Amino acid sequence: MSGQILIGDCVEMMRTLPDKSVDLVFADPPYNLQLGGDLHRPDNSKVDAVDDEWDRFDSFEVYDAFTKAWLGECRRVLKDDGALWVIGSYHNIFRVGATLQDLGYWILNDVVWRKTNPMPNFKGTRFSNATETLIWAAKSKGQRRYTFNYDALKTANDDLQMRSDWLIPLCTGEERVKNDAGEKAHPTQKPEALLHRVLMASTKPGDVVLDPFFGVGTTGAACTRMGRNYIGIERDETYAALARKRIEQVIPSSPEQMVVTGSKKDEPRIPFGMILEAGLLNPGDELFCPKGSRKARVRADGSLVLGELSGSIHKLGALVDQAPACNGWTFWHVKTDRGLAPIDVLRTKVRANLG
Repeated sequence: MSGQILIGDCVEMMRTLPDKSVDLVFADPPYNLQLGGDLHRPDNSKVDAVDDEWDRFDSFEVYDAFTKAWLGECRRVLKDDGALWVIGSYHNIFRVGATLQDLGYWILNDVVWRKTNPMPNFKGTRFSNATETLIWAAKSKGQRRYTFNYDALKTANDDLQMRSDWLIPLCTGEERVKNDAGEKAHPTQKPEALLHRVLMASTKPGDVVLDPFFGVGTTGAACTRMGRNYIGIERDETYAALARKRIEQVIPSSPEQMVVTGSKKDEPRIPFGMILEAGLLNPGDELFCPKGSRKARVRADGSLVLGELSGSIHKLGALVDQAPACNGWTFWHVKTDRGLAPIDVLRTKVRANLG
């Protein structure tokens, strides 16, 4: 099954899930907005704000207890290499962040979602709320492995490192899920673009993504489109029904379309000696510095020698460059028909032959 929606209280429903069964959690919990009365535009029309019962808590203490309960269950069901994303506003995200740390999660990043089309502050008494904050956290402090598709995000960002401020518009227009009366069905529906980036960053095809506050199914729609499995929990049956209808209309991508740019960290390690073993270089061959002005000779054990200096490709490169460290794969070059090329091209050939 690619996805399922569980109806009921999120904590109670999570208790039915096995330990360590989920790869990622994306949570969009109640913000506890503490609104004090209606809000009107300058033309005196009423703003459709979040005043639903599910966003009301009697006190900060009650909200904190609720937060601790659901975050605790999320941590139990997360795999040891899993992670969690939670989104909130200034009303709640700092309290959620503190609880995350108290429970043993390890915060990896905070990401600021910058809205291109935020609602104005109609009273003119504060700044316009143009941002929300996402916290990305590993399950534990000592966790060495978690999914982060760095190179895929860099490719999507025109070969620039993806930053922690994301400029994405609010959910509007056709993406908005409507009820039978043609009105927006959910007051805080998130844009699917936001979920696309979260999933692209921190999941792999086939991963299981848990959303304990499923709403009208943005996480499920994004997971279906991107070849991920999902478990959604929603206590409002009306929202759940709208989510099912929405997800049924999503056209899944093929496995081939879901292949993302791989990370060099995930590739097999190729020591320089394997280049000689593969016959791509031989003892006595010459390697050149980037400008071609200095050259070293290759020895049978994979070390290089230049005059009285010798060492690995990295050590000798650092000595020649008079630097504290050096990436020998990009520093040393080999002569080709098209001029000098970094020896990293030889490493790429060996990796390709390994399949």
